[in-house]
Amino acid sequence: MNVRVLIVDDQPLIRHSLRLIVDSAPGLVVAGEADTGRGAVAAARDLIPDVVLMDVRMPGGDGIEATSAITTDPLLRSTRVLVLSMFELDEYVVAALRAGASGFLLKDAQPAALTQAIMRTHAGESLFAPAILARLVEHYVDHPRRPAPAPASLTAREAEVLSLVGAGLSNHEIAATLYISMGTVKTHIGRLLTKLDARDRAQLVIAAYDHGLVSPRGPRG
Repeated sequence: MNVRVLIVDDQPLIRHSLRLIVDSAPGLVVAGEADTGRGAVAAARDLIPDVVLMDVRMPGGDGIEATSAITTDPLLRSTRVLVLSMFELDEYVVAALRAGASGFLLKDAQPAALTQAIMRTHAGESLFAPAILARLVEHYVDHPRRPAPAPASLTAREAEVLSLVGAGLSNHEIAATLYISMGTVKTHIGRLLTKLDARDRAQLVIAAYDHGLVSPRGPRG
């Protein structure tokens, strides 16, 4: 079945361009459009899309507020939000991820990168443009905070996997680093999502930083 995409942007030209890109990609289809934050929430509840392409700065409720409303709605448990923005400002990145966004992509991305990002987001992966991941790291450098202790329910191995997720490693890279199978990695990821009450991998990245398992230079041993 096609991945159904809700496009949210206050500029008609950008919405039209995104619609052309999405509708021309195999396996993707535009489910609807919205031009305000409040409109995005209403459209999501009406259409139940698989992925929402969410602009950040809009009238009528911004994209961060709309993202939070969508990701906390029990009826939209399976809907993922991919934030699109012209800006790399760290406050947008962190706010979007804390609101439940599954990824953050810049609007200057190539069409192929956008369609791949939609598919990966739908598959439950987190997606960050390199510049965005750099901003996330800079945020934790410039705004140091006392890390919360890792939950006691995490095993040593789960904490290790979480630290590697936070460092941006893929499942294949984690398996190679820890000398374990892909199936074992996926099992650990599933348990981390449950124990940390996280929607997806993006929230695990935030959790890894918040619990002090990742430093700006990489995972802590």
